Amino acid sequence: MSTTVRATVCIDGATRALHDGCTLAELLSELGHEPQAIAVAVNGEFVPRALRLTHLLHDGDQVVCFKAIVGG
Repeated sequence: MSTTVRATVCIDGATRALHDGCTLAELLSELGHEPQAIAVAVNGEFVPRALRLTHLLHDGDQVVCFKAIVGG
């Protein structure tokens, strides 16, 4: 079964084709990221972990993954 590519996003500087209806959580899983280990911004806006399952990605979105650093 083939999956139709509906969107292309830029993630950490690399272009990636996505299937129709791909969520941020799916993308992170495909990339092998541990959900609790990283923070994510889409188009410059932080996306909380609780919203990743429902956050749909769209053509042209810019996704940045980074490790959250805590301390003072």
